Amino acid sequence: MNDYYEDLGVSRDASPEAIKQAYRRLARKLHPDVNPGPEAEERFKRVSQAYDVLSDPDKRRQFDLGNDPYGGAHAGFGQGFSFSDIMDAFFGAGAGGPARGPRSRTSRGQDGLVRLPVELMDAVFGGERELTIETAAACGTCKGDGSQPGTGTRRCDVCGGRGEVQQVQRSFLGQVMTSRPCTACQGFGQVITDPCFECSGHGRVRTQRTMTIAIPAGVDSGTRIHLAGEGEVGPGGGPAGDLYVEVAVNPHPVFTRRGDDLHASLQVPMTAAALGASMKLETFDGLQDIDVRAGTQAGETITLRGLGVTHLRAGGRGDLIVHADVRTPTRIDAEQEALLRQLATLRGEEAPAGKLAAGGHGFMGKMRDAFKPR
Repeated sequence: MNDYYEDLGVSRDASPEAIKQAYRRLARKLHPDVNPGPEAEERFKRVSQAYDVLSDPDKRRQFDLGNDPYGGAHAGFGQGFSFSDIMDAFFGAGAGGPARGPRSRTSRGQDGLVRLPVELMDAVFGGERELTIETAAACGTCKGDGSQPGTGTRRCDVCGGRGEVQQVQRSFLGQVMTSRPCTACQGFGQVITDPCFECSGHGRVRTQRTMTIAIPAGVDSGTRIHLAGEGEVGPGGGPAGDLYVEVAVNPHPVFTRRGDDLHASLQVPMTAAALGASMKLETFDGLQDIDVRAGTQAGETITLRGLGVTHLRAGGRGDLIVHADVRTPTRIDAEQEALLRQLATLRGEEAPAGKLAAGGHGFMGKMRDAFKPR
Protein backbone atom coordinates (compact mmCIF):
# COMPACT_ATOMS: atom_id res chain seq x y z
CA MET A 1 0.00 0.00 0.00
CA ASN A 2 1.36 3.41 -0.98
CA ASP A 3 2.18 6.09 1.57
CA TYR A 4 -0.18 8.77 0.34
CA TYR A 5 1.29 11.45 2.60
CA GLU A 6 4.71 10.79 1.11
CA ASP A 7 3.30 10.81 -2.44
CA LEU A 8 1.90 14.33 -1.86
CA GLY A 9 4.87 15.47 0.21
CA VAL A 10 2.80 16.53 3.25
CA SER A 11 2.89 15.62 6.93
CA ARG A 12 0.34 13.32 8.54
CA ASP A 13 -1.31 16.24 10.36
CA ALA A 14 -1.61 18.36 7.20
CA SER A 15 -4.80 20.38 6.89
CA PRO A 16 -7.24 19.82 3.99
CA GLU A 17 -6.13 23.14 2.48
CA ALA A 18 -2.46 22.10 2.63
CA ILE A 19 -3.33 18.79 0.94
CA LYS A 20 -5.23 20.61 -1.80
CA GLN A 21 -2.37 23.04 -2.42
CA ALA A 22 0.17 20.19 -2.59
CA TYR A 23 -1.98 18.36 -5.13
CA ARG A 24 -2.41 21.47 -7.27
CA ARG A 25 1.33 22.02 -7.37
CA LEU A 26 2.19 18.42 -8.28
CA ALA A 27 -0.66 18.02 -10.79
CA ARG A 28 0.50 21.05 -12.75
CA LYS A 29 4.04 19.70 -12.74
CA LEU A 30 3.30 16.06 -13.58
CA HIS A 31 0.28 16.21 -15.90
CA PRO A 32 1.01 14.32 -19.17
CA ASP A 33 0.20 17.39 -21.27
CA VAL A 34 2.94 19.32 -19.48
CA ASN A 35 5.44 16.55 -18.70
CA PRO A 36 5.01 13.64 -21.17
CA GLY A 37 6.61 10.29 -20.48
CA PRO A 38 5.68 7.04 -18.72
CA GLU A 39 7.49 7.94 -15.48
CA ALA A 40 5.69 11.26 -15.05
CA GLU A 41 2.39 9.64 -15.99
CA GLU A 42 2.81 6.95 -13.34
CA ARG A 43 3.73 9.56 -10.74
CA PHE A 44 0.69 11.64 -11.75
CA LYS A 45 -1.57 8.63 -11.17
CA ARG A 46 -0.08 8.08 -7.70
CA VAL A 47 -0.48 11.75 -6.80
CA SER A 48 -4.09 11.72 -8.01
CA GLN A 49 -4.85 8.59 -6.01
CA ALA A 50 -3.19 10.11 -2.92
CA TYR A 51 -5.35 13.22 -3.20
CA ASP A 52 -8.44 11.07 -3.71
CA VAL A 53 -7.76 9.34 -0.37
CA LEU A 54 -6.51 12.25 1.73
CA SER A 55 -9.20 14.72 0.57
CA ASP A 56 -11.95 12.31 1.68
CA PRO A 57 -12.30 12.26 5.50
CA ASP A 58 -13.57 8.64 5.58
CA LYS A 59 -10.85 7.30 3.28
CA ARG A 60 -8.17 9.25 5.14
CA ARG A 61 -9.38 7.84 8.48
CA GLN A 62 -9.22 4.28 7.10
CA PHE A 63 -5.70 4.88 5.77
CA ASP A 64 -4.54 6.36 9.09
CA LEU A 65 -5.81 3.20 10.83
CA GLY A 66 -3.68 1.07 8.52
CA ASN A 67 -6.48 -0.07 6.25
CA ASP A 68 -6.52 0.09 2.46
CA PRO A 69 -9.31 2.49 1.45
CA TYR A 70 -9.71 0.55 -1.80
CA GLY A 71 -9.95 -2.88 -0.12
CA GLY A 72 -6.70 -4.04 -1.69
CA ALA A 73 -7.49 -2.83 -5.21
CA HIS A 74 -4.89 -0.66 -6.92
CA ALA A 75 -7.02 2.20 -8.09
CA GLY A 76 -5.75 4.19 -11.01
CA PHE A 77 -6.68 7.68 -12.07
CA GLY A 78 -10.45 7.86 -12.33
CA GLN A 79 -11.29 4.96 -9.97
CA GLY A 80 -13.09 6.46 -6.98
CA PHE A 81 -11.92 9.88 -8.16
CA SER A 82 -14.32 12.06 -10.19
CA PHE A 83 -13.68 14.94 -12.52
CA SER A 84 -15.60 17.21 -10.13
CA ASP A 85 -13.00 16.38 -7.43
CA ILE A 86 -10.28 17.79 -9.70
CA MET A 87 -12.35 20.87 -10.51
CA ASP A 88 -13.07 21.42 -6.83
CA ALA A 89 -9.39 21.12 -6.03
CA PHE A 90 -8.40 23.74 -8.61
CA PHE A 91 -11.37 26.09 -8.78
CA GLY A 92 -13.41 25.53 -5.61
CA ALA A 93 -16.56 23.56 -4.85
CA GLY A 94 -19.21 23.49 -7.54
CA ALA A 95 -16.90 24.02 -10.54
CA GLY A 96 -17.56 20.51 -11.79
CA GLY A 97 -21.09 20.28 -10.40
CA PRO A 98 -24.24 19.10 -12.11
CA ALA A 99 -25.87 20.91 -15.01
CA ARG A 100 -28.11 23.84 -14.20
CA GLY A 101 -31.01 22.68 -16.33
CA PRO A 102 -33.51 24.85 -18.21
CA ARG A 103 -34.32 28.25 -16.77
CA SER A 104 -37.83 29.53 -16.22
CA ARG A 105 -39.42 31.98 -18.63
CA THR A 106 -41.09 33.67 -15.67
CA SER A 107 -39.09 36.02 -13.46
CA ARG A 108 -39.70 39.03 -11.25
CA GLY A 109 -39.89 42.43 -12.90
CA GLN A 110 -37.48 45.27 -12.28
CA ASP A 111 -38.00 47.93 -9.63
CA GLY A 112 -38.71 51.46 -10.85
CA LEU A 113 -37.72 54.90 -9.57
CA VAL A 114 -39.60 58.06 -10.57
CA ARG A 115 -39.38 61.66 -9.38
CA LEU A 116 -42.53 63.43 -8.21
CA PRO A 117 -42.57 67.23 -7.75
CA VAL A 118 -44.89 68.39 -4.94
CA GLU A 119 -45.77 71.73 -3.40
CA LEU A 120 -44.65 72.81 0.05
CA MET A 121 -48.24 72.66 1.31
CA ASP A 122 -48.30 68.93 0.43
CA ALA A 123 -45.22 68.49 2.62
CA VAL A 124 -46.90 70.38 5.48
CA PHE A 125 -50.25 68.58 5.50
CA GLY A 126 -49.88 65.64 3.09
CA GLY A 127 -52.03 65.14 0.03
CA GLU A 128 -52.58 63.19 -3.16
CA ARG A 129 -51.01 63.54 -6.58
CA GLU A 130 -51.60 61.77 -9.88
CA LEU A 131 -48.56 60.16 -11.43
CA THR A 132 -48.27 58.82 -14.98
CA ILE A 133 -45.50 56.33 -15.63
CA GLU A 134 -44.37 54.25 -18.58
CA THR A 135 -43.89 50.66 -17.53
CA ALA A 136 -44.11 47.01 -18.62
CA ALA A 137 -47.47 45.30 -18.19
CA ALA A 138 -48.62 41.75 -18.88
CA CYS A 139 -49.68 41.22 -22.47
CA GLY A 140 -53.46 41.14 -22.69
CA THR A 141 -53.45 38.84 -25.73
CA CYS A 142 -51.32 35.95 -24.45
CA LYS A 143 -51.75 36.66 -20.72
CA GLY A 144 -47.99 36.66 -20.27
CA ASP A 145 -46.96 33.26 -21.67
CA GLY A 146 -45.68 34.66 -24.99
CA SER A 147 -47.62 32.23 -27.21
CA GLN A 148 -50.34 33.03 -29.67
CA PRO A 149 -53.68 31.93 -28.12
CA GLY A 150 -54.38 28.29 -28.91
CA THR A 151 -50.71 27.38 -29.40
CA GLY A 152 -47.98 26.41 -27.01
CA THR A 153 -44.33 25.38 -26.81
CA ARG A 154 -42.30 22.41 -27.96
CA ARG A 155 -39.09 20.87 -26.66
CA CYS A 156 -35.95 22.39 -28.13
CA ASP A 157 -34.41 20.12 -30.77
CA VAL A 158 -30.87 21.38 -30.12
CA CYS A 159 -30.59 20.81 -26.38
CA GLY A 160 -33.35 18.25 -25.97
CA GLY A 161 -35.13 20.38 -23.37
CA ARG A 162 -32.12 20.66 -21.06
CA GLY A 163 -31.68 24.39 -21.73
CA GLU A 164 -27.93 24.02 -22.22
CA VAL A 165 -25.47 22.31 -24.48
CA GLN A 166 -22.22 20.63 -23.55
CA GLN A 167 -18.89 21.17 -25.19
CA VAL A 168 -15.64 19.23 -24.79
CA GLN A 169 -12.46 21.30 -24.57
CA ARG A 170 -8.86 20.27 -24.08
CA SER A 171 -6.92 21.62 -21.07
CA PHE A 172 -3.78 20.72 -19.18
CA LEU A 173 -5.94 18.25 -17.22
CA GLY A 174 -7.06 16.55 -20.39
CA GLN A 175 -10.50 16.79 -21.94
CA VAL A 176 -12.84 19.05 -19.99
CA MET A 177 -16.59 19.14 -20.57
CA THR A 178 -18.26 22.50 -20.13
CA SER A 179 -21.91 23.60 -20.36
CA ARG A 180 -23.38 26.80 -21.75
CA PRO A 181 -26.95 28.03 -22.33
CA CYS A 182 -28.52 26.81 -25.55
CA THR A 183 -28.66 29.61 -28.11
CA ALA A 184 -31.60 28.04 -29.94
CA CYS A 185 -33.98 28.32 -26.98
CA GLN A 186 -32.05 30.92 -24.90
CA GLY A 187 -31.71 28.38 -22.12
CA PHE A 188 -35.44 27.78 -21.60
CA GLY A 189 -35.47 24.23 -22.97
CA GLN A 190 -38.74 24.99 -24.75
CA VAL A 191 -39.36 26.90 -27.99
CA ILE A 192 -42.48 28.98 -28.60
CA THR A 193 -43.97 27.66 -31.82
CA ASP A 194 -46.15 30.72 -32.60
CA PRO A 195 -45.04 33.87 -30.77
CA CYS A 196 -47.79 36.28 -29.73
CA PHE A 197 -48.34 39.02 -32.31
CA GLU A 198 -48.90 41.64 -29.62
CA CYS A 199 -45.76 41.14 -27.51
CA SER A 200 -43.54 39.16 -29.97
CA GLY A 201 -43.25 36.33 -27.45
CA HIS A 202 -42.00 38.42 -24.51
CA GLY A 203 -45.21 38.11 -22.50
CA ARG A 204 -45.36 41.85 -21.71
CA VAL A 205 -45.83 45.17 -23.48
CA ARG A 206 -44.89 48.79 -22.79
CA THR A 207 -47.76 50.91 -21.60
CA GLN A 208 -48.60 54.10 -19.73
CA ARG A 209 -50.36 53.90 -16.41
CA THR A 210 -51.76 56.68 -14.22
CA MET A 211 -52.01 56.17 -10.48
CA THR A 212 -52.90 58.30 -7.47
CA ILE A 213 -50.02 58.68 -5.00
CA ALA A 214 -50.69 59.47 -1.34
CA ILE A 215 -48.16 62.03 -0.09
CA PRO A 216 -47.48 61.57 3.64
CA ALA A 217 -47.37 64.77 5.68
CA GLY A 218 -43.79 65.73 6.55
CA VAL A 219 -42.02 64.52 3.40
CA ASP A 220 -39.00 66.46 2.16
CA SER A 221 -36.95 66.48 -1.03
CA GLY A 222 -35.28 63.08 -1.33
CA THR A 223 -37.93 61.19 0.64
CA ARG A 224 -38.83 57.94 -1.14
CA ILE A 225 -42.28 56.41 -1.06
CA HIS A 226 -42.20 52.62 -1.49
CA LEU A 227 -45.07 51.09 -3.48
CA ALA A 228 -44.79 47.30 -3.40
CA GLY A 229 -45.78 45.49 -6.60
CA GLU A 230 -46.24 48.68 -8.62
CA GLY A 231 -43.08 48.29 -10.74
CA GLU A 232 -42.59 46.49 -14.04
CA VAL A 233 -44.31 43.15 -14.65
CA GLY A 234 -41.67 40.44 -15.03
CA PRO A 235 -40.86 38.49 -18.20
CA GLY A 236 -43.32 35.70 -18.94
CA GLY A 237 -45.98 37.44 -16.85
CA GLY A 238 -43.84 37.18 -13.71
CA PRO A 239 -44.57 39.14 -10.53
CA ALA A 240 -44.14 42.89 -10.70
CA GLY A 241 -41.24 44.67 -9.06
CA ASP A 242 -41.62 47.60 -6.69
CA LEU A 243 -41.94 51.30 -7.47
CA TYR A 244 -40.05 53.98 -5.55
CA VAL A 245 -41.38 57.54 -5.81
CA GLU A 246 -38.78 60.16 -4.89
CA VAL A 247 -40.32 63.42 -3.68
CA ALA A 248 -38.98 66.80 -4.82
CA VAL A 249 -40.54 69.73 -2.92
CA ASN A 250 -40.84 72.85 -5.08
CA PRO A 251 -39.51 76.16 -3.69
CA HIS A 252 -42.15 78.43 -2.16
CA PRO A 253 -42.20 82.18 -2.89
CA VAL A 254 -42.76 83.11 0.80
CA PHE A 255 -41.79 80.28 3.12
CA THR A 256 -38.42 78.57 3.45
CA ARG A 257 -38.15 75.19 5.16
CA ARG A 258 -35.46 74.33 7.67
CA GLY A 259 -36.02 70.91 9.19
CA ASP A 260 -39.67 70.94 10.23
CA ASP A 261 -39.70 74.70 10.86
CA LEU A 262 -40.86 77.28 8.34
CA HIS A 263 -39.23 80.71 8.02
CA ALA A 264 -40.74 83.85 6.52
CA SER A 265 -39.87 87.54 6.38
CA LEU A 266 -42.47 90.12 7.52
CA GLN A 267 -42.14 93.66 6.22
CA VAL A 268 -42.61 96.01 9.17
CA PRO A 269 -42.88 99.80 8.60
CA MET A 270 -40.41 101.87 10.56
CA THR A 271 -43.17 103.50 12.57
CA ALA A 272 -44.78 100.15 13.44
CA ALA A 273 -41.42 98.82 14.58
CA ALA A 274 -40.93 101.86 16.80
CA LEU A 275 -44.45 102.12 18.19
CA GLY A 276 -45.55 98.47 18.06
CA ALA A 277 -48.46 97.15 16.04
CA SER A 278 -50.69 94.17 15.33
CA MET A 279 -50.21 92.84 11.80
CA LYS A 280 -51.66 89.96 9.81
CA LEU A 281 -49.69 87.27 7.99
CA GLU A 282 -51.11 84.79 5.47
CA THR A 283 -49.92 81.29 6.45
CA PHE A 284 -50.79 77.73 5.40
CA ASP A 285 -53.27 77.79 8.30
CA GLY A 286 -54.94 81.02 7.16
CA LEU A 287 -54.50 84.60 8.40
CA GLN A 288 -52.57 84.89 11.66
CA ASP A 289 -52.24 87.95 13.91
CA ILE A 290 -48.63 88.98 14.52
CA ASP A 291 -47.92 91.24 17.51
CA VAL A 292 -44.95 93.45 16.71
CA ARG A 293 -43.67 94.87 19.98
CA ALA A 294 -42.55 98.49 20.26
CA GLY A 295 -38.88 98.90 19.51
CA THR A 296 -38.60 95.83 17.27
CA GLN A 297 -35.25 95.71 15.50
CA ALA A 298 -34.52 94.47 12.00
CA GLY A 299 -33.91 90.70 12.00
CA GLU A 300 -35.69 89.98 15.28
CA THR A 301 -37.92 86.91 15.16
CA ILE A 302 -41.45 86.11 16.25
CA THR A 303 -42.25 82.41 16.70
CA LEU A 304 -45.68 80.98 15.99
CA ARG A 305 -45.77 77.57 17.64
CA GLY A 306 -47.13 74.55 15.76
CA LEU A 307 -47.56 76.25 12.39
CA GLY A 308 -44.62 74.54 10.67
CA VAL A 309 -44.29 71.21 8.86
CA THR A 310 -45.86 68.05 10.26
CA HIS A 311 -43.30 65.65 11.74
CA LEU A 312 -42.99 62.74 9.30
CA ARG A 313 -42.84 59.87 11.80
CA ALA A 314 -44.27 61.52 14.91
CA GLY A 315 -47.18 63.68 15.97
CA GLY A 316 -47.21 67.44 16.06
CA ARG A 317 -45.69 70.10 13.84
CA GLY A 318 -42.71 72.39 13.72
CA ASP A 319 -42.89 76.16 14.19
CA LEU A 320 -43.31 79.17 11.93
CA ILE A 321 -40.52 81.66 12.58
CA VAL A 322 -41.18 85.19 11.32
CA HIS A 323 -38.21 87.50 10.72
CA ALA A 324 -38.90 91.24 11.07
CA ASP A 325 -37.82 93.20 8.00
CA VAL A 326 -38.00 96.81 9.21
CA ARG A 327 -38.53 99.09 6.22
CA THR A 328 -37.17 102.63 6.20
CA PRO A 329 -39.07 104.96 3.83
CA THR A 330 -37.09 106.10 0.79
CA ARG A 331 -39.46 108.83 -0.31
CA ILE A 332 -41.08 111.30 2.13
CA ASP A 333 -42.90 114.58 1.59
CA ALA A 334 -42.05 117.88 3.25
CA GLU A 335 -44.46 117.43 6.16
CA GLN A 336 -43.11 113.98 6.93
CA GLU A 337 -39.54 115.25 6.72
CA ALA A 338 -40.37 118.06 9.15
CA LEU A 339 -41.87 115.62 11.61
CA LEU A 340 -38.84 113.32 11.39
CA ARG A 341 -36.45 116.22 11.93
CA GLN A 342 -38.50 117.28 14.94
CA LEU A 343 -38.27 113.71 16.28
CA ALA A 344 -34.52 113.67 15.68
CA THR A 345 -34.21 116.94 17.62
CA LEU A 346 -36.22 115.55 20.51
CA ARG A 347 -34.00 112.45 20.59
CA GLY A 348 -30.78 114.40 20.18
CA GLU A 349 -30.03 112.67 16.91
CA GLU A 350 -29.65 115.61 14.55
CA ALA A 351 -25.98 114.71 14.06
CA PRO A 352 -25.54 111.24 15.57
CA ALA A 353 -22.03 109.99 16.17
CA GLY A 354 -21.10 106.88 14.21
CA LYS A 355 -20.83 103.73 16.32
CA LEU A 356 -19.64 100.38 15.06
CA ALA A 357 -21.37 97.22 16.24
CA ALA A 358 -19.93 93.72 16.42
CA GLY A 359 -19.76 92.20 12.91
CA GLY A 360 -22.52 89.88 11.75
CA HIS A 361 -25.23 91.09 14.15
CA GLY A 362 -27.12 93.41 11.85
CA PHE A 363 -30.18 92.33 9.91
CA MET A 364 -28.27 90.25 7.36
CA GLY A 365 -26.11 88.77 10.07
CA LYS A 366 -29.16 87.68 12.03
CA MET A 367 -30.67 86.18 8.88
CA ARG A 368 -27.47 84.23 8.30
CA ASP A 369 -27.50 83.02 11.91
CA ALA A 370 -31.11 81.90 11.53
CA PHE A 371 -30.33 79.73 8.52
CA LYS A 372 -26.88 78.58 9.61
CA PRO A 373 -26.69 74.76 10.06
CA ARG A 374 -26.85 73.82 13.73
